[in-house]
Amino acid sequence: MTSVRRLSLAANKLHALTPRQQSGALRVAIATQDMECLNAHFGSAKLFAVFDVTADDSAFVEAVAFDDVADESGKHRTDGDDRIIARVEALKGCHLLFCLAIGSPSAAKIISAKIHPIKVPQPQSIEDVLSRIRTMLRTAPPPWLRKAVMEAGATEKKSFEDEV
Repeated sequence: MTSVRRLSLAANKLHALTPRQQSGALRVAIATQDMECLNAHFGSAKLFAVFDVTADDSAFVEAVAFDDVADESGKHRTDGDDRIIARVEALKGCHLLFCLAIGSPSAAKIISAKIHPIKVPQPQSIEDVLSRIRTMLRTAPPPWLRKAVMEAGATEKKSFEDEV
């Protein structure tokens, strides 16, 4: 059985106990081993750093930690499916998932949970990832990002005629 821990900022006047999504923000999960860089595969990430991102800002929401991680050998254990399901369940509510790699079975489960997986070829700082998302939101977002923005409720859905 996979153990999942959620770590967030302590509740006070500024931060609620439950991580409510900022209005119009994309909820983004980043696979990490150290909370500093996007540097992990989906199955081997010890942590997922979760942020709410808008065109102007990003705010830390929580870190989701896992005790049971893959060894990145590419070989699946017989109980691997349970580990995948636990990870997908823990990330529900996110719109985007950034990781170094993700296998086809995991990607299919992530997509069915309405989370868009994005593979990044090399490790990079979490701040660089967040900055790139903010820049894309301010300029001309690619189609996959426009779809995520609409699902997050950040813009009104447009008909095809509105885009012509």
